[in-house]
Amino acid sequence: MNIQERMESINAVIKNIAEFIQTNDQIKQDFSEYLKTLSVNGQNQQQLQGAIFNYIMERRLGEDFKSIPELYLEYSKLDKDSKSITEALQKAISSVFEIKRITKSGFDLLNIVNERRYMVTSLMKMTSLRNLGSGDFVVARLVNINGDYYLLEISGVLPATRRTEAYRFAVAKIIQNPELVYLDNPEKQKEIEQDVQDVYKKFIEFFNTTEIITTNKNADELIGIFNDYTENGVKTEYKELIIPPDEYKFFNVNEFNNSYDNFLENSLSGFSSHKETYDVGIIYDEELGLYAVPFFGTFNKIFEVDDYTKIENYDACIKYFLENDKFSANLIRSVAQHHPKFMEIVNAVLAKNYTLEELLKKYKKRYLDYKIISSTTVLYRSNAFSSTLGIIEEEENKPQIDLTQKIGRNDPCPCGSGKKYKKCCGANL
Repeated sequence: MNIQERMESINAVIKNIAEFIQTNDQIKQDFSEYLKTLSVNGQNQQQLQGAIFNYIMERRLGEDFKSIPELYLEYSKLDKDSKSITEALQKAISSVFEIKRITKSGFDLLNIVNERRYMVTSLMKMTSLRNLGSGDFVVARLVNINGDYYLLEISGVLPATRRTEAYRFAVAKIIQNPELVYLDNPEKQKEIEQDVQDVYKKFIEFFNTTEIITTNKNADELIGIFNDYTENGVKTEYKELIIPPDEYKFFNVNEFNNSYDNFLENSLSGFSSHKETYDVGIIYDEELGLYAVPFFGTFNKIFEVDDYTKIENYDACIKYFLENDKFSANLIRSVAQHHPKFMEIVNAVLAKNYTLEELLKKYKKRYLDYKIISSTTVLYRSNAFSSTLGIIEEEENKPQIDLTQKIGRNDPCPCGSGKKYKKCCGANL
């Protein structure tokens, strides 16, 4: 099959899945509600097509949170080629890419999240993408069909002058989905997995345990002391920093409600900046790396005390740990193994009768399907993170510019970088 025939096959499968979601009795109602939430007008074909594609690639339905391509495979009798394409769509790569070169039929792209280069063939007409240039950044989705990569969509574009924003967005994606750093890059995955094993040994050497409970006021300093030990082998006294909270209770922490505007800074600012005091678990998972888990002590305490209903907001705490996608199946399984009353209490709160495996399949399916190493661990090996951290530090140290003064675009930038204003602080103005 030549490239043109392959492109036609991929587009035909996507078209058939689009028809499927609009006609299948089990799905069309959900799709209709989805369009309403987006206020999509069915008369606007371009808007409708974008919504359909996002629904196909992002939506998960039912108790098992099955993807739309997965459901399409179940409901449809497909030939071998169509089945292969549909299975590939389930594993499509969504990331931030820098355009290195434009070819006649596609692009040479650098995935700045997983640090791998891709030669891709565009399923869209190249004439519709003529405003893109080398050095620009795109938020795009690729699919691998038998070793060849195809560009499914471009959902966002940033010019080369907005490199900082592109890298910030890439790091935000890593914090939310750390597996993107090593997805489709086995060399990177092997490197990170070796880090996990090496640091695990050092964590045990340093703390003589895999779990520590302290307060958020001390957690950052404790992690910092351990990081110093991993880097230079110097063991600083830390026991005075392991202080349990005055009371184990669960409540909403305002700083966890991040908008995108300050998501990155809030994610990196640490626990000590938070106004409230609460317990934090510093945990090392031998398989998935280092975690700092808010309210981990409270979560455990629910299953230890004689009357768990006396712990403030115990029910919200249990749901928080189950529903929060940052907490792995390993974490839940570990707590369950340490506390015989775990499933009894969880089922009482949820009004269900789950087994542990059923509970994990319901709430932690993503962790059962993929190996998701902790974002804390992955960030240490991310070039995008290193670059962005440098950018943030530069911005913090950069002198304030008096914008009331007239600055010529070819004048030296007042920040002191040595660059022309138009190439520095004036680039985005």
